[in-house]
Amino acid sequence: MNVALITGAGSGMGMETALHLASRGYRVYGSVCTEAERTALESAARLRKVELDIVTFDVTREDQVRPAVDSILATTGRIDVLVQFVGIGLRGFFEDLDISEIERVFQVNLFGLMRVTQAVLPYMRKAGRGRIILTSSVGGRMASMGIGGYASSKFAIEGWGESLHQEMAAFNIRVSLLEPGLIRTPHFGIHRNVSRRAADPASPYYAWFRRHESLVDGLLAKSSFTTADVARKVEQILSARRPRLRYVVGTKAKWVLALRRYIPGELFESVYWSAVRRAVTRPEPPDGAGSQAISEKAL
Repeated sequence: MNVALITGAGSGMGMETALHLASRGYRVYGSVCTEAERTALESAARLRKVELDIVTFDVTREDQVRPAVDSILATTGRIDVLVQFVGIGLRGFFEDLDISEIERVFQVNLFGLMRVTQAVLPYMRKAGRGRIILTSSVGGRMASMGIGGYASSKFAIEGWGESLHQEMAAFNIRVSLLEPGLIRTPHFGIHRNVSRRAADPASPYYAWFRRHESLVDGLLAKSSFTTADVARKVEQILSARRPRLRYVVGTKAKWVLALRRYIPGELFESVYWSAVRRAVTRPEPPDGAGSQAISEKAL
């Protein structure tokens, strides 16, 4: 039985993946950072009639991460799989962002993932095997206005993941990047994390920011893939004999990334980004039809 540590298992994609892998025969340790998340995961496991272990630690705290990993190893003697979903968002135009807000995002989204991975790697290296999945985002391949603080952390994960993928190959440790598109999870609800100044009507970007958020909400309402799709993709990656470096999840995300890959950069930017910029910065038509139409085409 493979032992899997899933970070960010207290909600959303992490919770669904932890439950799914537990139902597929993995011995799952799901990490949460609060008692409320622990309770939510326990309730979901009972509802799904699956068994898993729950560990509580803050990925930004070395004094919590190392003991938690050591405890798992002391109990099981192994960690075969590490899947990292833990992360927070940050929404707002760059001038409105406090540097401290951006630093917090990097502490969780990048350094938190690094800290947990570094705690697990010595065992995997000595064992000569392991699978690591780092959750990035389509926003780590292609940014948009209003998410610079968040996207920069995901771009950083992409660069680190590429390097780690190469470094670990010699030890039979396979590293992959998971890149979900827009998906309805608590990330866009209670964990949306709007910058303080971005929510202030006095901000010079306030109208643009609200319009951008409205467009995103419209796309989320039409999103056709779910956390269950992400969980199945994770299982597919873990089952692959030779997993790829990158896996995009979501049809629209794949379509947009393909366009950027095959259409010359200047042309893509003049069409796609110009459409997005016009949708956000132009005055709203009286009937609101302009934003609705562009949201279906541009974002």
